Amino acid sequence: MLTSLQDFISASHLITRELPLFGCAIPAGFPSPADDHLDAPLDLTKHLFRHPASTFLARVSGDSMIGAGIHPGDLVAVDRALRPDNGSIVVAVIEGEHTIKRLQERGGQRWLVAENARYPPVPVDRETGLLVWGVVTHVIHALGNHQVAKL
Repeated sequence: MLTSLQDFISASHLITRELPLFGCAIPAGFPSPADDHLDAPLDLTKHLFRHPASTFLARVSGDSMIGAGIHPGDLVAVDRALRPDNGSIVVAVIEGEHTIKRLQERGGQRWLVAENARYPPVPVDRETGLLVWGVVTHVIHALGNHQVAKL
């Protein structure tokens, strides 16, 4: 669930800041000492937001999407220009409340499905008044282990 509409931040208002980009992919296996050069700077706004004018950031609360790698306190990029497909993670308004869930269609029925077994799927029909507010395109969160290993 999202804490409030005030937690939505328009991506089009973010300051463009280019950051250095390491010139090659970093392997998760053994390092290659030959790959130590920088490539052209990377503008994160351009990299993360295909439609900046219709993309917003929102802070997540609750643990219903932890199975999808979305944790409490994370920021999600939500693109309102994208059409949600079956299986898309969406920000939806249901019964007047914003929530983040996976949109699924099964047997002609639409569902909002959590990625945490503690939360049952929510059937969506005309009575529930589902409004898909946008499609989640990226998740931004800090890693839990911030300590530097001591050698």
